[in-house]
Amino acid sequence: MAQQAYVTETDGGGSGPERRGDRVRRLLKRLVAGWRGDPRIWRRGIVLAAIALILALVMLLHAQIPNVIGNLGSLTETFLPWLGVLVPVLLVLALVRRSATALIAVVLTAAVWLNVFGGLLSDKTGTGGDLTVATHNVNADNPDPAGTARDVAASGADVVALEELTASAVPVYEKALASTYKYHSVEGTVGLWSKDPLTGVKAVDIKLGWTRAMRATVTTPEGRIAVYVAHLPSVRVKLEAGFTARQRDKSADALGEAIADERLPRKILLGDLNGTMNDRSLNAVTAQMRSTQGAAGSGFGFSWPSAFPMARIDQIMVQDIEPVSSWTLPRTPSDHLPVAARVNLDTGS
Repeated sequence: MAQQAYVTETDGGGSGPERRGDRVRRLLKRLVAGWRGDPRIWRRGIVLAAIALILALVMLLHAQIPNVIGNLGSLTETFLPWLGVLVPVLLVLALVRRSATALIAVVLTAAVWLNVFGGLLSDKTGTGGDLTVATHNVNADNPDPAGTARDVAASGADVVALEELTASAVPVYEKALASTYKYHSVEGTVGLWSKDPLTGVKAVDIKLGWTRAMRATVTTPEGRIAVYVAHLPSVRVKLEAGFTARQRDKSADALGEAIADERLPRKILLGDLNGTMNDRSLNAVTAQMRSTQGAAGSGFGFSWPSAFPMARIDQIMVQDIEPVSSWTLPRTPSDHLPVAARVNLDTGS
């Protein structure tokens, strides 16, 4: 009796991927078929389309949102990149509603977001550089100041700025950093540690009534640079008052004046500005200096809160100095992430 051989196809065989591909194609065909010939695809989803277009207008015209009521403009600008989270949500809703009008509006909104923030997503990190700097709001309630100091020093930074120092914690930071940094100075609640000599150290008046900013001349092998350390006042979001930032804004203006009056051409600002580069209220500072993250970072570089960073309020900014790379450092017990940057002081090369 002749025997017949039977071949049984299994999911692991060559036809498996083809069948999966067929399923995807059938799904796409059903989706397209559901839209084809439907005269209501342009009439449905008008509300979704309107929401998407409003979102696009907010991103394009955020500078026109007034600050008169609850500093609404600054609040929007602080979390502006996060408006992009709504784009995929609106996209799914547009597809579910089978609305061509909403779909076009969402695609337009996505294009606006990419135009405004797409440049930050690319990796602009370079190599080389003369100086590495770091800054960290260590948190007044930090339970491990010595460990925090060692973590920041492990970054290899030549210059380190610390903010929110308490009188009791200063000796701990000084002891922990003494072996790495020969020179240091503390003014009020901010301090600067450096491997190169510090001169011309003085407090900077940012109109608070106590010291939360300082400047110093750092004499590097490539020449002298003015380094500013600042911790601008905190802002609050209150139901009855909105985004309260009047004192922060006043201090930012004073800091901007001090930096503008600086005689040394090469300047670095390190610190917690309690605001993002998008916040118009920091224009007195941001208009005259470059963000190292924006110029030479990869991604947004969010630094606060450390548990789930949503905004970059800890800044490294430069003038007449070329940023090479910029990044965030590993989390410490603080509620802020430390940030660091590598810069080229010889801009003529």
